[in-house]
Amino acid sequence: MKQVIFLFLVNLSCPAFGQSLVVKTDNGRIEGTTNKSGDIRIYKGIPFAAPPVGNLRWKAPQPVTTWRDVRKCQAFGPSPMQAKPAPFMYWSSEFLIPEEPISEDCLYLNVWTGAKTAAEKRPVIVFIPGGGFRSGGGACPIYDGESMAKKGVVFVNINYRLGVFGFLAHPELSEESGHHASGNYALLDMIAALQWVRKNIAALGGDPNNVTIAGQSAGAFAVNFLTASPLAKGLFQKAIAESGGSFVVSPIRPNLTLQGAEQQGISFGKSLNANSLRELRALSADAIQQAKGGLSSPIVDGYVTPEPIMDMYAKARQSDVPLIVGWNKDDKLMGPPAKADAFREQVKKRFGDRSEAFLAAYPANNDAEAAQAQGNSNRDESFGIQDYTWANMQTKTGKAPVYMYNFDRQLPAATPQAQFGAFHSGEIVYAYNNLHTLNRPWEPIDQHIADVMSSYWVNFARTGNPNGKGLPTWPTYTSSVEQVMIIDKTIDSAPLPTKNQLAFWKVFYGVGK
Repeated sequence: MKQVIFLFLVNLSCPAFGQSLVVKTDNGRIEGTTNKSGDIRIYKGIPFAAPPVGNLRWKAPQPVTTWRDVRKCQAFGPSPMQAKPAPFMYWSSEFLIPEEPISEDCLYLNVWTGAKTAAEKRPVIVFIPGGGFRSGGGACPIYDGESMAKKGVVFVNINYRLGVFGFLAHPELSEESGHHASGNYALLDMIAALQWVRKNIAALGGDPNNVTIAGQSAGAFAVNFLTASPLAKGLFQKAIAESGGSFVVSPIRPNLTLQGAEQQGISFGKSLNANSLRELRALSADAIQQAKGGLSSPIVDGYVTPEPIMDMYAKARQSDVPLIVGWNKDDKLMGPPAKADAFREQVKKRFGDRSEAFLAAYPANNDAEAAQAQGNSNRDESFGIQDYTWANMQTKTGKAPVYMYNFDRQLPAATPQAQFGAFHSGEIVYAYNNLHTLNRPWEPIDQHIADVMSSYWVNFARTGNPNGKGLPTWPTYTSSVEQVMIIDKTIDSAPLPTKNQLAFWKVFYGVGK
């Protein structure tokens, strides 16, 4: 009886595996909380860089000021500056940040861990949220890390500066940087977060030498930039990219030089009657957020990104790490489709003598076919060709393996009007075993898919190979065989279904030869 009482008292004082919720980091002690069952420790709102406000606006992230007392890390820090979240297109509230707090002071990360001791060295996943580099943050419900922590990884998600706060380039900024470069502050934030992980994750039971960076949409574009940045080398050992990459200059990823970006910055300042960097930094965050213009995506700045990503991979200068890359069947970002006649005219105007080849890949003989062609071509140009080229370039100049997937499961919907298929971002709750965070009429098969897909992600984070006991075999991707994993009600490998369509874009953009 005495022994039972003793154990009960220990669990009261140390709710997570008999280990204190207070953890020492490089900057000071932090105190987290636990999930309801007490088997996962959760630390929210951990600062990984100083608040980028005042004179630190549009500067590389600076070190955090240390603290003496225990810092409570039990609630999310503010989300990055962005427009007030409101559901749109496919994305319900679960895909969005909380309405508040939203602040320029946003450089915080969150950690979920099931490790009992600091010596466990569990694999680490650092998730980079999407949102078009204009919205999003680690507090979105679908990015919750508890389920992945229960499967054995230490799960981290991060904030980074968005929009013009994260990407403004300006001649004065380039001059003061010490690197003759500006913009790409968001990428520097991500690198700072990875440096924090390298220094501190062992205290939370993670292995700093077994880190996987993962991201979706803009987060996947960011993962691509990080694999090509010399500043990020050695900070991660694997990479997962869901629907995103930056190999091909496209309508959603135009080619912009540092000089061109700097001129955009000058124009942005003039639109706010700010003719100098000092005047820009004196403006309120709200004034900057509400202004039009300014850069909101990464550029080749000669420092964070020394050369275009295609060139970095062609010269084998990328981080040569195992890669999971893929996209969704309905990965499209477009408005209502045009009628068949109007669409064929658009095709002729854009593609000229390549029009017949386009229509052979994407037939548009009637309105129904034309609608399908517009959705599929939008998917393939926006995401498919990026990830396809990424996989082919890695297999060409790298040694680490590539695993490719297509996510085809149509998410269940309460009404036909809400049926968007395997839409952009729809795979996230499956990949991170988070169906419970999204209000949908789930079926038993959905939980099975989520369990399998998240197991692939965990296995990959652990070993660089997604395969494991009881899972359908996922073959490595090679440019000669082009086998991909089809994730649907049936999960199995198959030849790349859109090979003929992607062949059109390979020729059109002159990539992947």
